[in-house]
Amino acid sequence: MQTKNKMLDDLSQLMTNAMGVAQGAKEEAENAMKSLIDRWLSEQNFVTREEFDAVQAMARKAREENEALKLRLDALEKSSKTKSPKTGKKSPKS
Repeated sequence: MQTKNKMLDDLSQLMTNAMGVAQGAKEEAENAMKSLIDRWLSEQNFVTREEFDAVQAMARKAREENEALKLRLDALEKSSKTKSPKTGKKSPKS
């Protein structure tokens, strides 16, 4: 035999509604906090990930070009040392 208890049904309904309200408040608080953090980050003048990656790629390319130029310069200096005439006193012409 099952008897309905109006008080327990009302309490159950009240708890269900309270959980719905709490869930809504949680979502609203999360959205407000996210908005606050986004606004603070934009005011701090931080770079975006895309900007950071672009500058990192430019630095990598510049480093590679610098290394290539250094190797080329070393080769040119080495070849100029082997081709340069010896310095010394010139023999007098008669």
